[in-house]
Amino acid sequence: MNAFLKNFGIILIVLGVIVLAFYAMNTPSSNTPLIFAALLLIGGAAAYVILNRIID
Repeated sequence: MNAFLKNFGIILIVLGVIVLAFYAMNTPSSNTPLIFAALLLIGGAAAYVILNRIID
């Protein structure tokens, strides 16, 4: 379980990159995917730093 928690932030960052890739490939109709991707990237980076400080 600790291994999953240590990598949870990286998983969120990868999901954010996937959302950005789908947004770039399709014709953008709104900025909602950009906001969602930004939240995933920022949240993933914060989760990575915080969880790795707690677990180690």
